[in-house]
Amino acid sequence: MLFSKEESLEEIWQAVKHELHRGALDLKHPFHWVNLGTVSGDFPSVRTVVLRKVSEELHFFVYTDYRSEKCSDLKSNPNATLHFYHPKKQVQIRVKTQAKLHFQNELAEKLWETIPNHRRSEYSGVQTPGIPISNPQEGWNQGDFENHFFTVLELEPLEVEVLQLRKEGHLRVLFAREKEWEGTWLVP
Repeated sequence: MLFSKEESLEEIWQAVKHELHRGALDLKHPFHWVNLGTVSGDFPSVRTVVLRKVSEELHFFVYTDYRSEKCSDLKSNPNATLHFYHPKKQVQIRVKTQAKLHFQNELAEKLWETIPNHRRSEYSGVQTPGIPISNPQEGWNQGDFENHFFTVLELEPLEVEVLQLRKEGHLRVLFAREKEWEGTWLVP
């Protein structure tokens, strides 16, 4: 369990932030793999991504290919949701965010230098992610590392909603940036 009803909203907020930061730092933490939801036409589109970093300001950072559907979605509508779930602590965290794409800018180029050579092909393929191919090997036709599509998604939080599942009754709290992250209890 991440929190109980005996803890103050400030204590819960500190525990939530700590757990989110751990997700970026610990490869085995369940929050390291996060679901990213975007708006795609008439339907939401959800996929699992790797949480690379969480800043002190609680901005979330994810790496992707600029040609991906998620980038296309976010260019049309920067609203996105991150969904985290910790099965042992039985806690769900949903984060409403505004996305900023960093492509061919200072931040993207700085982080590109940290990508190991054997992983750079994920961002420099000849084909656009998601297009049909005739066999799996075609998906790995490598392009030029100098002309890569490496992109950093920076997801700035607007709201963080936490649901603690418990046999004694679930607990739900909302933290909003517009209220300077002051918490509010919600009906679960």
